[in-house]
Amino acid sequence: MRSVSAPVNPAVKRFKGRISVKKFIKPTCIAVTLAAMGVIAIGKAEAAVDTETAFVLNTFSFLVHGVLVMFMAAGFAMLESGLVRSKNTAAICLKNIALYSIAGLMYYIIGYALMYTDVDKGWIGAFEFLYNPASTELALLNAEDAGKAAANAALLKGSTYASMSDWFFQMVFVATAASIVSGTLAERIKVWPFLIFVVVLTGVIYPIQGSWVWGAGWLSEMGFSDFAGSTLVHSTGGWAALAGALVLGARKGKFGPNGQVNPLPGANLPLATLGTFILWFGWFGFNGGSQLALGSAADAAAIAIVYVNTNLAAAAGVVVAMIMTQLMFKKMDLTLCLNGAIGGLVAITAGPDLQQHAHAILIGGIGGALVVIAVPLIDKLRVDDVVGALSAHLVCGIWGTLAVGIFGSGSIVTQFIGIVAIGAFVFTTSLIVWLILKATIGIRVDEEAEMAGLDTSELGMEAYPEFGRGS
Repeated sequence: MRSVSAPVNPAVKRFKGRISVKKFIKPTCIAVTLAAMGVIAIGKAEAAVDTETAFVLNTFSFLVHGVLVMFMAAGFAMLESGLVRSKNTAAICLKNIALYSIAGLMYYIIGYALMYTDVDKGWIGAFEFLYNPASTELALLNAEDAGKAAANAALLKGSTYASMSDWFFQMVFVATAASIVSGTLAERIKVWPFLIFVVVLTGVIYPIQGSWVWGAGWLSEMGFSDFAGSTLVHSTGGWAALAGALVLGARKGKFGPNGQVNPLPGANLPLATLGTFILWFGWFGFNGGSQLALGSAADAAAIAIVYVNTNLAAAAGVVVAMIMTQLMFKKMDLTLCLNGAIGGLVAITAGPDLQQHAHAILIGGIGGALVVIAVPLIDKLRVDDVVGALSAHLVCGIWGTLAVGIFGSGSIVTQFIGIVAIGAFVFTTSLIVWLILKATIGIRVDEEAEMAGLDTSELGMEAYPEFGRGS
């Protein structure tokens, strides 16, 4: 059991080389407004809040933005439920709530320490178990009235936020990576082997590669930049999903003997659309909270810029996907447009702090275009990706990370090195785990169970029993 004296400063833990957002700010006006609200005292235009207020605001930012990211779990569940056939809906819902739960437990038991404790420019953190509140926080909570002032001062001397607020914010990110795998492998994977993989992914694979950048590891020292996780979260989930799809194989009837691709349409496109809107909504927490502070006017202005860039990139992804599907297929495709929004969001996630909003539109628009191109290309390669997650998360995650080297302050060579290193590690380790699971307990349901649907074969129930057997 671990009790730390003080959490590591967010600026050290994540995004050491991020772009400083200073343009388009009117510090004096912001300071005056905040002072009128009783938040800060004006002495200079750049006056900041006091230490305790900054502690409160930073903690508040972690918690509220973390809640927004947690709500993305509902978005993934709805999106995937809408894009699978009705006979697999209950199973996909179970997988999503189970993977979120497992991610939370594993990240508490071992994952956070592997990712953030004693990485020291290296490759992995500490093998310590049960991350717990800082000792200074516990001292304050348990202090007698006479000692509270001293305990409060001791806490604020070494901390800028509550340690467990940071843990919570980081935890919901690892659950996102696991959700990506769920969608790709839907409709033919056994539930229990999938969840065993989630244990390894969230407890070991994700934290190790995350330590290389956000834990101040070797890639961070090289200058690799990933503001909120285009590579560390989304491409990581995509590489793990790709390895699983190759081992698992395609659904029955997806590909014909002569290379034809047979569509297996989802059962509920309104639900998939609602899920996409929820993901879009939660992404403001994903990117905005990754500023990692709300204790100054500059932080508040930076978060506002991140929010706007996030929204613009998603919007551009949708519009470009609409135009391209009309031109390529003579009709617009709703599912590709939904993934266009996600592709735009994933693409901007590596650099949502860019100060030129037009760059966000360009990055998101290219993300939407890549989705439309990649989905049929992946089908031609006979890789069965049920929800298009490889296109939206893996491909667009790579593009967004490279875009930091093009439009931001990062080096495109360093960005490429990071993409290759993380991709090789995640894909290889995931492939090994999938192959072990396949050789030991098996990962795929039999043909009869697949035809009947995972709802009945794995759960013994149907999501829509009043409509009869699902299709």
